[in-house]
Amino acid sequence: MRQRQAYMELIGAHAVNWLVIGAASPGWARALFPELDETAAIERLWNAIFATVRLDRDDPEAAWREHLSRLQQRASTLNQARLTALNFRGPGTDLRVGLAPGHVWKSAIAEAANGVSFVPNLPTEEVFTAPDPNRVEGVVRSTRPLNLSGTLVDGISAHFENGRAVEVTAAHGQEALQGLLTNDEGALRLGEVALVETPNPVYDAGFLFQNTLYDENAASHIAFGRAYPDTLGISDGSDAALAAAGGNVSMIHVDWMIGSPEVDVDGLGANGERIPLMRAGRWVEEAR
Repeated sequence: MRQRQAYMELIGAHAVNWLVIGAASPGWARALFPELDETAAIERLWNAIFATVRLDRDDPEAAWREHLSRLQQRASTLNQARLTALNFRGPGTDLRVGLAPGHVWKSAIAEAANGVSFVPNLPTEEVFTAPDPNRVEGVVRSTRPLNLSGTLVDGISAHFENGRAVEVTAAHGQEALQGLLTNDEGALRLGEVALVETPNPVYDAGFLFQNTLYDENAASHIAFGRAYPDTLGISDGSDAALAAAGGNVSMIHVDWMIGSPEVDVDGLGANGERIPLMRAGRWVEEAR
């Protein structure tokens, strides 16, 4: 993990132009569709990938630009609201995620140090920001499995006190999950919280991609580990800069899904007012 630090700092600060996108490989396709022959499995996976990035639309470019604009507008609305916390409520979940004082909501489009705007993740359905690593309270249950280096971790349940996960269990894959969370102290705190409307093209695929790049975009999620500099309003991705800005520092960043059509999300204002953001997985009209 320590060897990845320089890479994580450069990527996190958008010091370089970068892009992450999946390509259908025989191994990945066979893992997802073992009942199909290899050719059919690869074709089905490619079709699913195309749908997640809207290449199945009559005018894919127009559909993609409209989607990006919608995400940017949602991030802008949330930035104007200056919320102090989010409250997720659903089966097994009543989690209050305090937001870092200088948090910034981000969406699909980023700007690199060279001034070039780019979309680093394809697909993307999220708006996301930085939690306060010391102000997360309550319990939360995962709504979709998480693939950790080939191990499917399912039924995650976590209990947070003063920002730290004091108890984390999983119905399946407990050993892999615990191994990840012992990397450093920051691994047990949150570095990201993201809101994702469901259903959406990733969710509509109807199966688990077993790849977090895709699966995190099926539902709202939180991430154990490192915060992103731009969600704190800074460009320096070093440990010292993250900590000074009020973000979490860790060698890991692992997203896991906590949203679904059964989960509601409220924002909490500076005066304690409760603002409905999502109901049954969908954006409340006033929050769009």
